[in-house]
Amino acid sequence: MIDGSSLAIFVLASLALLLAPGPAVLYIVARSIDQGRMAGIVSVLGISLGGFVHVFAAAIGLSAILVSSALAFTLVKYLGAAYLIYLGITTLMTPTKKVENTEIIKMSHGRIFRQGMIVNILNPKTALFFFTFIPQFVDPARGSVAAQIVFLGTLFLAMAVVTDGVYAMVAGTLGQWLKAN
Repeated sequence: MIDGSSLAIFVLASLALLLAPGPAVLYIVARSIDQGRMAGIVSVLGISLGGFVHVFAAAIGLSAILVSSALAFTLVKYLGAAYLIYLGITTLMTPTKKVENTEIIKMSHGRIFRQGMIVNILNPKTALFFFTFIPQFVDPARGSVAAQIVFLGTLFLAMAVVTDGVYAMVAGTLGQWLKAN
Protein backbone atom coordinates (compact mmCIF):
# COMPACT_ATOMS: atom_id res chain seq x y z
CA MET A 1 0.00 0.00 0.00
CA ILE A 2 1.71 3.24 1.11
CA ASP A 3 5.33 3.27 2.25
CA GLY A 4 6.20 4.49 5.74
CA SER A 5 8.10 7.62 4.73
CA SER A 6 5.30 8.84 2.46
CA LEU A 7 2.78 8.15 5.20
CA ALA A 8 4.84 10.10 7.74
CA ILE A 9 5.10 13.07 5.37
CA PHE A 10 1.36 12.84 4.69
CA VAL A 11 0.56 12.89 8.42
CA LEU A 12 2.86 15.88 9.06
CA ALA A 13 1.52 17.83 6.07
CA SER A 14 -2.06 17.00 7.08
CA LEU A 15 -1.42 18.11 10.64
CA ALA A 16 0.00 21.42 9.43
CA LEU A 17 -3.09 21.96 7.26
CA LEU A 18 -5.48 20.96 10.03
CA LEU A 19 -3.94 23.28 12.62
CA ALA A 20 -4.49 26.31 10.37
CA PRO A 21 -8.12 27.27 10.96
CA GLY A 22 -10.36 27.55 7.94
CA PRO A 23 -14.08 28.03 7.32
CA ALA A 24 -15.01 24.67 8.89
CA VAL A 25 -13.15 25.53 12.09
CA LEU A 26 -14.84 28.93 12.22
CA TYR A 27 -18.22 27.21 11.91
CA ILE A 28 -17.28 24.76 14.67
CA VAL A 29 -15.99 27.50 16.97
CA ALA A 30 -19.08 29.67 16.40
CA ARG A 31 -21.42 26.78 17.23
CA SER A 32 -19.32 25.78 20.24
CA ILE A 33 -19.17 29.26 21.74
CA ASP A 34 -22.85 29.91 21.20
CA GLN A 35 -24.37 26.50 21.99
CA GLY A 36 -21.68 24.63 23.91
CA ARG A 37 -19.23 21.81 23.43
CA MET A 38 -21.81 19.23 22.34
CA ALA A 39 -22.99 21.49 19.49
CA GLY A 40 -19.35 21.88 18.45
CA ILE A 41 -18.74 18.13 18.47
CA VAL A 42 -21.94 17.55 16.47
CA SER A 43 -20.78 20.10 13.90
CA VAL A 44 -17.38 18.35 13.72
CA LEU A 45 -19.11 15.05 12.97
CA GLY A 46 -21.33 16.61 10.29
CA ILE A 47 -18.39 18.27 8.58
CA SER A 48 -16.43 15.02 8.71
CA LEU A 49 -19.24 13.00 7.16
CA GLY A 50 -19.45 15.60 4.39
CA GLY A 51 -15.71 15.11 3.89
CA PHE A 52 -16.22 11.41 3.17
CA VAL A 53 -18.32 12.33 0.14
CA HIS A 54 -15.30 14.17 -1.27
CA VAL A 55 -12.92 11.34 -0.40
CA PHE A 56 -15.01 8.77 -2.26
CA ALA A 57 -15.56 11.15 -5.19
CA ALA A 58 -11.79 11.66 -5.44
CA ALA A 59 -11.20 7.91 -5.23
CA ILE A 60 -13.65 7.20 -8.03
CA GLY A 61 -12.51 10.10 -10.22
CA LEU A 62 -8.78 9.60 -9.88
CA SER A 63 -9.11 5.87 -10.39
CA ALA A 64 -10.96 6.50 -13.63
CA ILE A 65 -8.23 8.90 -14.76
CA LEU A 66 -5.51 6.39 -13.90
CA VAL A 67 -7.26 3.62 -15.78
CA SER A 68 -7.54 5.84 -18.85
CA SER A 69 -4.06 7.35 -18.78
CA ALA A 70 -0.99 7.34 -16.56
CA LEU A 71 -0.01 10.65 -18.18
CA ALA A 72 -3.36 12.18 -17.18
CA PHE A 73 -2.86 11.00 -13.59
CA THR A 74 0.61 12.59 -13.51
CA LEU A 75 -0.84 15.78 -14.96
CA VAL A 76 -3.52 15.82 -12.22
CA LYS A 77 -0.82 15.42 -9.57
CA TYR A 78 1.23 18.35 -10.93
CA LEU A 79 -1.81 20.56 -11.43
CA GLY A 80 -2.89 19.67 -7.90
CA ALA A 81 0.51 20.64 -6.50
CA ALA A 82 0.37 23.93 -8.41
CA TYR A 83 -3.14 24.59 -7.08
CA LEU A 84 -2.02 23.94 -3.48
CA ILE A 85 0.88 26.37 -3.94
CA TYR A 86 -1.55 28.93 -5.35
CA LEU A 87 -3.90 28.48 -2.37
CA GLY A 88 -1.01 28.90 0.05
CA ILE A 89 0.22 32.08 -1.61
CA THR A 90 -3.26 33.63 -1.83
CA THR A 91 -3.94 32.73 1.81
CA LEU A 92 -0.73 34.43 2.91
CA MET A 93 -1.37 37.49 0.73
CA THR A 94 -5.05 38.02 1.62
CA PRO A 95 -5.57 40.52 4.44
CA THR A 96 -7.77 39.33 7.29
CA LYS A 97 -11.21 40.89 7.53
CA LYS A 98 -12.76 42.07 10.76
CA VAL A 99 -15.91 40.11 11.52
CA GLU A 100 -18.85 42.27 12.51
CA ASN A 101 -21.12 41.40 15.40
CA THR A 102 -23.57 38.83 14.06
CA GLU A 103 -26.21 36.90 15.89
CA ILE A 104 -25.95 33.12 15.75
CA ILE A 105 -29.30 31.35 15.57
CA LYS A 106 -29.81 28.49 18.05
CA MET A 107 -30.26 25.18 16.26
CA SER A 108 -31.00 21.59 17.20
CA HIS A 109 -28.10 19.15 17.14
CA GLY A 110 -29.66 17.37 14.17
CA ARG A 111 -29.82 20.59 12.22
CA ILE A 112 -26.23 21.50 13.19
CA PHE A 113 -25.07 18.07 11.99
CA ARG A 114 -26.95 18.33 8.68
CA GLN A 115 -25.81 21.90 8.12
CA GLY A 116 -22.16 20.98 8.74
CA MET A 117 -22.44 18.02 6.38
CA ILE A 118 -24.16 20.03 3.63
CA VAL A 119 -21.76 22.97 3.99
CA ASN A 120 -18.80 20.62 3.49
CA ILE A 121 -20.39 18.63 0.65
CA LEU A 122 -21.24 21.80 -1.28
CA ASN A 123 -17.85 23.41 -0.70
CA PRO A 124 -15.95 23.24 -4.01
CA LYS A 125 -12.68 24.06 -2.23
CA THR A 126 -13.03 20.86 -0.19
CA ALA A 127 -13.52 18.84 -3.35
CA LEU A 128 -10.50 20.48 -4.98
CA PHE A 129 -8.46 19.91 -1.83
CA PHE A 130 -9.11 16.17 -1.79
CA PHE A 131 -8.61 15.97 -5.54
CA THR A 132 -5.25 17.78 -5.35
CA PHE A 133 -3.67 17.05 -1.95
CA ILE A 134 -4.14 13.31 -1.55
CA PRO A 135 -2.84 12.30 -5.01
CA GLN A 136 0.55 13.73 -4.07
CA PHE A 137 0.96 10.73 -1.75
CA VAL A 138 -0.52 8.02 -3.99
CA ASP A 139 1.77 5.61 -5.82
CA PRO A 140 0.02 3.62 -8.58
CA ALA A 141 2.81 1.03 -8.41
CA ARG A 142 1.79 0.19 -4.82
CA GLY A 143 -1.69 -1.12 -5.56
CA SER A 144 -5.18 0.19 -6.00
CA VAL A 145 -5.23 3.97 -6.37
CA ALA A 146 -8.81 4.12 -5.11
CA ALA A 147 -7.92 2.15 -1.98
CA GLN A 148 -4.94 4.42 -1.29
CA ILE A 149 -7.08 7.54 -1.71
CA VAL A 150 -9.79 6.19 0.58
CA PHE A 151 -7.17 5.19 3.18
CA LEU A 152 -5.43 8.58 3.10
CA GLY A 153 -8.73 10.47 3.03
CA THR A 154 -10.04 8.50 5.99
CA LEU A 155 -6.79 9.10 7.88
CA PHE A 156 -7.02 12.82 7.11
CA LEU A 157 -10.64 12.97 8.28
CA ALA A 158 -9.81 11.03 11.47
CA MET A 159 -7.08 13.55 12.22
CA ALA A 160 -9.53 16.36 11.42
CA VAL A 161 -12.04 14.97 13.92
CA VAL A 162 -9.36 15.11 16.62
CA THR A 163 -8.06 18.61 15.81
CA ASP A 164 -11.52 20.04 15.14
CA GLY A 165 -12.77 18.33 18.29
CA VAL A 166 -10.10 20.16 20.28
CA TYR A 167 -11.25 23.45 18.75
CA ALA A 168 -14.85 22.58 19.69
CA MET A 169 -13.98 21.67 23.27
CA VAL A 170 -11.81 24.74 23.86
CA ALA A 171 -14.33 27.10 22.23
CA GLY A 172 -17.23 25.51 24.11
CA THR A 173 -15.40 25.88 27.41
CA LEU A 174 -14.48 29.47 26.55
CA GLY A 175 -18.09 30.19 25.61
CA GLN A 176 -19.32 28.84 28.97
CA TRP A 177 -16.72 30.91 30.81
CA LEU A 178 -17.64 34.08 28.88
CA LYS A 179 -21.34 33.58 29.56
CA ALA A 180 -20.68 33.01 33.26
CA ASN A 181 -18.56 36.15 33.52
